[in-house]
Amino acid sequence: MTRNYPLAVLLLVLALFSCDDNEGLPEVEAPSSYSFERNSQSTVSFSGQTTRIKMAEELNSAFLDFDNTTEALLLEMFRNDDGQGGDVSPFEDADLNSATKSIKSKVAASQDLFAANTTESSQIKAQFESWIAGQINEIYPNRNQLATAGNAGQLADGTSTRYVNAKGLEYNQAFTKSLIGGLMLDQLVNNYLSTAVLDAASNKEDNNAGVLADGKNYTTMEHKWDEAYGYLFGNAANTASPLTELGSSDSYLNKYLGRVEGDADFAGVAQEVFDALILGRAAIVAQQYEVRDAQADIIKQKLSEIIAIRAVYYLQQGKIALENQQYGTAFHDLSEGFGFIYSLRFTHNPIAGDSFFSREEVDQMIDDLYGSTNGFWDVDATTLDAISASIAAKFDFTVAEAGN
Repeated sequence: MTRNYPLAVLLLVLALFSCDDNEGLPEVEAPSSYSFERNSQSTVSFSGQTTRIKMAEELNSAFLDFDNTTEALLLEMFRNDDGQGGDVSPFEDADLNSATKSIKSKVAASQDLFAANTTESSQIKAQFESWIAGQINEIYPNRNQLATAGNAGQLADGTSTRYVNAKGLEYNQAFTKSLIGGLMLDQLVNNYLSTAVLDAASNKEDNNAGVLADGKNYTTMEHKWDEAYGYLFGNAANTASPLTELGSSDSYLNKYLGRVEGDADFAGVAQEVFDALILGRAAIVAQQYEVRDAQADIIKQKLSEIIAIRAVYYLQQGKIALENQQYGTAFHDLSEGFGFIYSLRFTHNPIAGDSFFSREEVDQMIDDLYGSTNGFWDVDATTLDAISASIAAKFDFTVAEAGN
Protein backbone atom coordinates (compact mmCIF):
# COMPACT_ATOMS: atom_id res chain seq x y z
CA MET A 1 0.00 0.00 0.00
CA THR A 2 1.35 3.44 -0.88
CA ARG A 3 1.25 5.83 2.04
CA ASN A 4 0.75 9.57 1.92
CA TYR A 5 3.60 11.59 3.39
CA PRO A 6 3.84 15.34 3.94
CA LEU A 7 7.28 16.00 2.50
CA ALA A 8 7.85 17.51 -0.90
CA VAL A 9 9.83 14.44 -1.91
CA LEU A 10 6.50 12.88 -2.91
CA LEU A 11 5.98 15.67 -5.43
CA LEU A 12 9.03 14.45 -7.33
CA VAL A 13 8.98 11.90 -10.11
CA LEU A 14 8.79 8.69 -8.12
CA ALA A 15 10.30 5.33 -8.85
CA LEU A 16 9.74 2.17 -6.87
CA PHE A 17 12.95 0.35 -6.13
CA SER A 18 12.62 -3.35 -5.59
CA CYS A 19 15.04 -6.23 -5.23
CA ASP A 20 15.12 -9.63 -3.63
CA ASP A 21 16.47 -8.10 -0.42
CA ASN A 22 13.21 -6.15 -0.02
CA GLU A 23 10.80 -9.04 -0.47
CA GLY A 24 8.09 -9.06 2.18
CA LEU A 25 8.84 -5.49 3.29
CA PRO A 26 6.42 -2.56 2.98
CA GLU A 27 6.57 -0.61 -0.26
CA VAL A 28 8.32 2.73 -0.05
CA GLU A 29 8.31 5.13 -2.95
CA ALA A 30 11.57 6.92 -3.59
CA PRO A 31 12.82 9.60 -5.97
CA SER A 32 15.08 8.72 -8.89
CA SER A 33 17.84 10.95 -7.49
CA TYR A 34 19.17 11.67 -4.03
CA SER A 35 16.95 14.71 -3.56
CA PHE A 36 14.74 15.25 -0.52
CA GLU A 37 12.90 18.38 0.56
CA ARG A 38 10.82 19.77 3.40
CA ASN A 39 8.86 22.98 2.88
CA SER A 40 10.46 23.33 -0.57
CA GLN A 41 13.96 23.35 0.96
CA SER A 42 16.52 20.56 0.73
CA THR A 43 16.92 18.37 3.80
CA VAL A 44 20.16 16.81 2.56
CA SER A 45 23.43 17.82 4.25
CA PHE A 46 26.90 16.22 4.34
CA SER A 47 29.34 19.14 4.25
CA GLY A 48 31.63 17.56 6.85
CA GLN A 49 32.18 14.53 4.65
CA THR A 50 32.98 16.70 1.64
CA THR A 51 35.50 18.62 3.73
CA ARG A 52 37.32 15.48 4.85
CA ILE A 53 37.45 14.10 1.31
CA LYS A 54 39.02 17.37 0.13
CA MET A 55 41.52 17.29 2.99
CA ALA A 56 42.45 13.74 2.05
CA GLU A 57 42.92 14.73 -1.60
CA GLU A 58 45.37 17.48 -0.68
CA LEU A 59 47.21 15.17 1.71
CA ASN A 60 47.48 12.53 -0.99
CA SER A 61 49.06 15.02 -3.40
CA ALA A 62 51.45 16.38 -0.77
CA PHE A 63 53.08 12.97 -0.19
CA LEU A 64 55.08 13.32 -3.41
CA ASP A 65 55.70 17.08 -3.33
CA PHE A 66 59.40 16.66 -2.64
CA ASP A 67 60.19 20.38 -2.86
CA ASN A 68 57.68 21.65 -0.32
CA THR A 69 56.46 18.86 1.95
CA THR A 70 57.74 18.22 5.47
CA GLU A 71 56.72 15.69 8.09
CA ALA A 72 55.19 18.51 10.13
CA LEU A 73 53.08 19.59 7.16
CA LEU A 74 51.74 16.09 6.45
CA LEU A 75 50.98 15.52 10.12
CA GLU A 76 49.11 18.80 10.36
CA MET A 77 47.10 17.93 7.25
CA PHE A 78 46.20 14.64 8.90
CA ARG A 79 45.46 16.12 12.34
CA ASN A 80 44.35 19.68 11.49
CA ASP A 81 44.87 20.59 15.12
CA ASP A 82 46.68 23.92 14.58
CA GLY A 83 49.93 23.36 16.31
CA GLN A 84 51.05 19.79 16.89
CA GLY A 85 52.23 19.41 13.34
CA GLY A 86 53.86 22.84 13.31
CA ASP A 87 51.96 24.43 10.42
CA VAL A 88 48.62 26.08 11.16
CA SER A 89 47.70 26.55 7.47
CA PRO A 90 48.67 23.30 5.76
CA PHE A 91 46.04 23.29 3.00
CA GLU A 92 46.01 25.21 -0.25
CA ASP A 93 42.24 25.55 0.06
CA ALA A 94 41.72 28.30 2.64
CA ASP A 95 38.32 26.89 3.58
CA LEU A 96 40.03 23.69 4.72
CA ASN A 97 42.41 25.64 6.94
CA SER A 98 39.50 27.30 8.69
CA ALA A 99 37.55 24.05 9.05
CA THR A 100 37.20 22.42 12.45
CA LYS A 101 37.12 18.92 10.90
CA SER A 102 40.09 16.59 10.66
CA ILE A 103 40.95 13.31 8.99
CA LYS A 104 42.56 11.73 12.05
CA SER A 105 39.58 12.26 14.34
CA LYS A 106 37.41 10.01 12.17
CA VAL A 107 39.95 7.29 11.38
CA ALA A 108 38.99 4.02 13.09
CA ALA A 109 36.32 5.93 14.99
CA SER A 110 33.09 4.08 14.16
CA GLN A 111 30.48 3.19 16.74
CA ASP A 112 30.26 -0.47 15.75
CA LEU A 113 33.94 -1.37 15.57
CA PHE A 114 35.83 1.05 17.80
CA ALA A 115 33.59 2.63 20.43
CA ALA A 116 34.58 -0.17 22.80
CA ASN A 117 37.96 -0.80 21.16
CA THR A 118 39.91 2.39 21.71
CA THR A 119 43.23 0.58 21.95
CA GLU A 120 43.05 -0.68 18.39
CA SER A 121 41.73 2.68 17.22
CA SER A 122 44.79 4.40 18.68
CA GLN A 123 47.09 1.83 17.10
CA ILE A 124 45.53 2.39 13.69
CA LYS A 125 45.86 6.18 13.95
CA ALA A 126 49.50 5.72 14.93
CA GLN A 127 50.03 3.43 11.93
CA PHE A 128 48.87 6.16 9.56
CA GLU A 129 51.28 8.60 11.17
CA SER A 130 54.11 6.06 10.88
CA TRP A 131 53.56 5.91 7.11
CA ILE A 132 53.90 9.71 7.02
CA ALA A 133 57.16 9.48 8.96
CA GLY A 134 58.43 6.73 6.66
CA GLN A 135 57.71 8.81 3.57
CA ILE A 136 59.74 11.73 4.86
CA ASN A 137 62.56 9.87 6.62
CA GLU A 138 63.07 6.94 4.24
CA ILE A 139 61.74 7.91 0.82
CA TYR A 140 62.71 11.58 0.58
CA PRO A 141 66.46 11.13 1.29
CA ASN A 142 66.72 8.24 -1.19
CA ARG A 143 64.34 9.34 -3.93
CA ASN A 144 67.11 9.77 -6.51
CA GLN A 145 68.66 6.36 -5.86
CA LEU A 146 67.73 3.13 -7.59
CA ALA A 147 65.78 0.92 -5.20
CA THR A 148 67.12 -2.55 -4.52
CA ALA A 149 66.26 -5.24 -2.01
CA GLY A 150 67.04 -3.69 1.37
CA ASN A 151 67.46 -0.16 -0.01
CA ALA A 152 64.84 2.54 -0.49
CA GLY A 153 64.73 4.47 -3.73
CA GLN A 154 62.93 4.73 -7.06
CA LEU A 155 61.79 2.22 -9.65
CA ALA A 156 60.52 2.75 -13.17
CA ASP A 157 56.92 1.83 -13.95
CA GLY A 158 56.45 2.54 -17.63
CA THR A 159 56.53 6.33 -17.89
CA SER A 160 55.95 6.70 -14.14
CA THR A 161 58.42 6.61 -11.27
CA ARG A 162 57.58 4.77 -8.07
CA TYR A 163 59.24 5.63 -4.76
CA VAL A 164 59.54 2.65 -2.42
CA ASN A 165 61.04 1.82 0.93
CA ALA A 166 63.65 -0.87 1.53
CA LYS A 167 60.97 -3.58 1.32
CA GLY A 168 59.35 -2.24 -1.85
CA LEU A 169 56.35 -0.48 -0.28
CA GLU A 170 55.08 2.89 -1.50
CA TYR A 171 54.07 4.66 1.69
CA ASN A 172 51.79 7.03 -0.19
CA GLN A 173 49.82 4.11 -1.63
CA ALA A 174 49.64 2.31 1.70
CA PHE A 175 48.32 5.48 3.33
CA THR A 176 45.79 6.41 0.65
CA LYS A 177 44.33 2.96 0.08
CA SER A 178 44.16 2.24 3.81
CA LEU A 179 42.32 5.53 4.30
CA ILE A 180 39.57 4.25 2.02
CA GLY A 181 38.78 1.68 4.68
CA GLY A 182 39.96 3.47 7.79
CA LEU A 183 38.01 6.65 7.14
CA MET A 184 35.48 6.45 4.31
CA LEU A 185 34.23 2.88 4.63
CA ASP A 186 34.42 2.68 8.42
CA GLN A 187 32.42 5.84 8.91
CA LEU A 188 29.91 4.90 6.22
CA VAL A 189 29.08 1.29 7.09
CA ASN A 190 30.15 0.95 10.73
CA ASN A 191 29.05 4.33 11.97
CA TYR A 192 26.39 6.30 10.10
CA LEU A 193 24.51 3.22 8.87
CA SER A 194 24.72 1.59 12.29
CA THR A 195 21.39 1.24 14.07
CA ALA A 196 23.26 2.33 17.19
CA VAL A 197 23.80 5.70 15.49
CA LEU A 198 20.60 5.98 13.46
CA ASP A 199 18.43 5.10 16.45
CA ALA A 200 20.54 6.73 19.17
CA ALA A 201 18.76 8.51 22.02
CA SER A 202 15.35 9.77 20.80
CA ASN A 203 16.18 9.72 17.08
CA LYS A 204 13.39 7.33 16.14
CA GLU A 205 10.76 9.12 18.21
CA ASP A 206 11.89 12.49 16.86
CA ASN A 207 11.84 11.22 13.29
CA ASN A 208 8.33 9.83 13.79
CA ALA A 209 7.16 13.16 15.19
CA GLY A 210 8.96 15.30 12.62
CA VAL A 211 11.17 16.94 15.26
CA LEU A 212 14.03 18.70 13.48
CA ALA A 213 17.61 19.06 14.65
CA ASP A 214 18.22 22.43 16.25
CA GLY A 215 18.24 25.15 13.62
CA LYS A 216 18.16 22.64 10.75
CA ASN A 217 15.70 21.45 8.14
CA TYR A 218 16.31 17.75 8.77
CA THR A 219 15.74 15.22 11.50
CA THR A 220 18.83 13.77 13.15
CA MET A 221 18.16 10.38 11.59
CA GLU A 222 17.89 11.88 8.11
CA HIS A 223 21.17 13.67 8.65
CA LYS A 224 23.02 10.55 9.82
CA TRP A 225 22.00 8.72 6.65
CA ASP A 226 23.09 11.70 4.56
CA GLU A 227 26.50 11.68 6.23
CA ALA A 228 26.94 8.06 5.16
CA TYR A 229 26.03 9.08 1.62
CA GLY A 230 28.59 11.89 1.77
CA TYR A 231 31.56 9.57 2.22
CA LEU A 232 30.76 8.02 -1.15
CA PHE A 233 29.30 10.87 -3.21
CA GLY A 234 30.06 14.00 -1.18
CA ASN A 235 32.64 15.39 -3.62
CA ALA A 236 30.62 14.79 -6.79
CA ALA A 237 29.77 17.77 -8.99
CA ASN A 238 26.14 16.61 -9.02
CA THR A 239 25.60 15.00 -5.65
CA ALA A 240 21.93 14.21 -6.37
CA SER A 241 22.75 12.21 -9.53
CA PRO A 242 26.43 11.26 -9.20
CA LEU A 243 26.65 8.07 -11.26
CA THR A 244 27.28 9.88 -14.55
CA GLU A 245 30.70 10.90 -13.21
CA LEU A 246 31.32 7.84 -11.06
CA GLY A 247 34.98 7.21 -10.34
CA SER A 248 36.17 10.74 -11.05
CA SER A 249 34.87 12.56 -7.98
CA ASP A 250 37.68 11.60 -5.60
CA SER A 251 40.60 9.20 -5.13
CA TYR A 252 38.87 7.11 -2.52
CA LEU A 253 35.71 5.04 -2.23
CA ASN A 254 34.00 6.74 -5.17
CA LYS A 255 36.94 6.00 -7.46
CA TYR A 256 37.03 2.31 -6.69
CA LEU A 257 33.30 1.79 -6.84
CA GLY A 258 33.75 3.14 -10.37
CA ARG A 259 36.64 0.79 -11.10
CA VAL A 260 34.64 -2.25 -10.00
CA GLU A 261 31.58 -1.05 -11.90
CA GLY A 262 33.77 -0.95 -15.00
CA ASP A 263 34.55 -4.67 -14.68
CA ALA A 264 31.98 -6.69 -16.65
CA ASP A 265 31.92 -9.30 -13.87
CA PHE A 266 30.51 -6.72 -11.46
CA ALA A 267 28.62 -4.28 -13.67
CA GLY A 268 25.50 -2.94 -11.96
CA VAL A 269 26.93 -2.76 -8.45
CA ALA A 270 27.06 1.05 -8.47
CA GLN A 271 23.38 1.31 -9.31
CA GLU A 272 22.55 -1.21 -6.57
CA VAL A 273 24.40 0.86 -3.98
CA PHE A 274 22.93 4.14 -5.21
CA ASP A 275 19.39 2.76 -5.26
CA ALA A 276 19.78 1.40 -1.73
CA LEU A 277 21.03 4.77 -0.49
CA ILE A 278 18.01 6.53 -1.99
CA LEU A 279 15.48 3.97 -0.83
CA GLY A 280 16.93 3.88 2.68
CA ARG A 281 16.66 7.66 2.92
CA ALA A 282 13.09 7.56 1.59
CA ALA A 283 12.29 4.87 4.14
CA ILE A 284 13.40 7.21 6.92
CA VAL A 285 11.02 9.85 5.59
CA ALA A 286 8.29 7.21 5.44
CA GLN A 287 9.16 5.93 8.94
CA GLN A 288 9.64 2.40 7.56
CA TYR A 289 12.67 1.28 9.52
CA GLU A 290 12.73 -2.33 8.36
CA VAL A 291 13.09 -1.06 4.80
CA ARG A 292 15.80 1.35 5.95
CA ASP A 293 17.76 -1.42 7.64
CA ALA A 294 17.45 -3.73 4.63
CA GLN A 295 19.02 -1.03 2.46
CA ALA A 296 21.79 -0.47 4.99
CA ASP A 297 22.61 -4.18 4.80
CA ILE A 298 22.79 -4.05 0.99
CA ILE A 299 25.19 -1.10 1.16
CA LYS A 300 27.37 -2.72 3.82
CA GLN A 301 27.66 -5.93 1.81
CA LYS A 302 28.32 -4.31 -1.55
CA LEU A 303 30.85 -1.73 -0.38
CA SER A 304 32.71 -4.37 1.63
CA GLU A 305 32.90 -6.42 -1.56
CA ILE A 306 34.42 -3.44 -3.39
CA ILE A 307 37.35 -3.43 -0.95
CA ALA A 308 37.83 -7.18 -1.26
CA ILE A 309 37.61 -7.19 -5.06
CA ARG A 310 40.25 -4.49 -5.38
CA ALA A 311 42.54 -6.21 -2.88
CA VAL A 312 42.46 -9.37 -4.99
CA TYR A 313 42.78 -7.39 -8.20
CA TYR A 314 46.03 -5.70 -7.13
CA LEU A 315 47.54 -8.90 -5.76
CA GLN A 316 46.87 -10.66 -9.04
CA GLN A 317 48.14 -7.77 -11.15
CA GLY A 318 51.25 -7.63 -8.96
CA LYS A 319 51.79 -11.35 -9.54
CA ILE A 320 51.73 -10.87 -13.32
CA ALA A 321 54.21 -7.99 -13.13
CA LEU A 322 56.54 -9.98 -10.88
CA GLU A 323 56.52 -12.86 -13.34
CA ASN A 324 57.62 -10.37 -16.02
CA GLN A 325 60.25 -8.89 -13.67
CA GLN A 326 58.59 -5.47 -13.92
CA TYR A 327 59.38 -4.51 -10.36
CA GLY A 328 58.20 -0.91 -10.44
CA THR A 329 54.81 -2.01 -11.76
CA ALA A 330 54.65 -4.99 -9.42
CA PHE A 331 55.50 -3.04 -6.28
CA HIS A 332 53.02 -0.31 -7.19
CA ASP A 333 50.26 -2.89 -7.54
CA LEU A 334 51.30 -4.68 -4.36
CA SER A 335 51.42 -1.38 -2.45
CA GLU A 336 47.84 -0.70 -3.50
CA GLY A 337 46.96 -4.28 -2.58
CA PHE A 338 48.60 -3.74 0.82
CA GLY A 339 46.31 -0.76 1.46
CA PHE A 340 43.18 -2.57 0.37
CA ILE A 341 44.07 -5.54 2.58
CA TYR A 342 44.49 -3.13 5.49
CA SER A 343 41.07 -1.70 4.60
CA LEU A 344 39.47 -5.13 4.93
CA ARG A 345 39.49 -4.60 8.69
CA PHE A 346 36.81 -1.92 8.23
CA THR A 347 34.37 -3.99 6.18
CA HIS A 348 30.99 -4.96 7.63
CA ASN A 349 29.30 -8.33 7.42
CA PRO A 350 25.57 -7.54 7.82
CA ILE A 351 24.78 -11.10 8.87
CA ALA A 352 27.40 -11.31 11.62
CA GLY A 353 27.19 -7.64 12.55
CA ASP A 354 30.97 -7.37 12.60
CA SER A 355 33.85 -6.98 10.17
CA PHE A 356 34.38 -9.69 7.57
CA PHE A 357 38.00 -9.79 8.79
CA SER A 358 39.43 -9.67 12.29
CA ARG A 359 42.54 -7.69 13.16
CA GLU A 360 44.44 -10.97 13.41
CA GLU A 361 43.36 -12.09 9.94
CA VAL A 362 44.37 -8.79 8.37
CA ASP A 363 47.71 -8.75 10.20
CA GLN A 364 48.43 -12.30 9.02
CA MET A 365 47.73 -11.44 5.38
CA ILE A 366 49.96 -8.38 5.57
CA ASP A 367 52.69 -10.42 7.21
CA ASP A 368 52.45 -13.05 4.48
CA LEU A 369 52.65 -10.34 1.83
CA TYR A 370 55.22 -8.02 3.33
CA GLY A 371 56.65 -9.44 6.52
CA SER A 372 59.78 -11.15 5.19
CA THR A 373 63.18 -9.49 5.43
CA ASN A 374 62.91 -7.86 2.02
CA GLY A 375 59.13 -7.61 1.79
CA PHE A 376 57.83 -7.43 -1.77
CA TRP A 377 61.23 -8.42 -3.13
CA ASP A 378 60.70 -11.85 -1.57
CA VAL A 379 57.00 -12.53 -2.19
CA ASP A 380 56.05 -15.19 -4.73
CA ALA A 381 53.04 -16.17 -6.82
CA THR A 382 52.01 -18.98 -4.47
CA THR A 383 51.68 -16.55 -1.57
CA LEU A 384 49.77 -13.98 -3.62
CA ASP A 385 47.34 -16.65 -4.81
CA ALA A 386 46.84 -17.94 -1.28
CA ILE A 387 46.04 -14.48 0.11
CA SER A 388 43.72 -13.79 -2.83
CA ALA A 389 41.86 -17.04 -2.24
CA SER A 390 41.44 -16.34 1.47
CA ILE A 391 39.87 -12.95 0.68
CA ALA A 392 37.56 -14.21 -2.05
CA ALA A 393 36.38 -17.09 0.15
CA LYS A 394 34.47 -14.62 2.33
CA PHE A 395 32.43 -13.39 -0.63
CA ASP A 396 30.49 -14.59 -3.64
CA PHE A 397 33.16 -13.89 -6.27
CA THR A 398 36.19 -15.77 -7.55
CA VAL A 399 39.83 -14.79 -7.73
CA ALA A 400 39.60 -14.98 -11.52
CA GLU A 401 36.64 -12.59 -11.63
CA ALA A 402 38.31 -10.02 -9.36
CA GLY A 403 41.82 -10.41 -10.72
CA ASN A 404 41.32 -9.80 -14.41
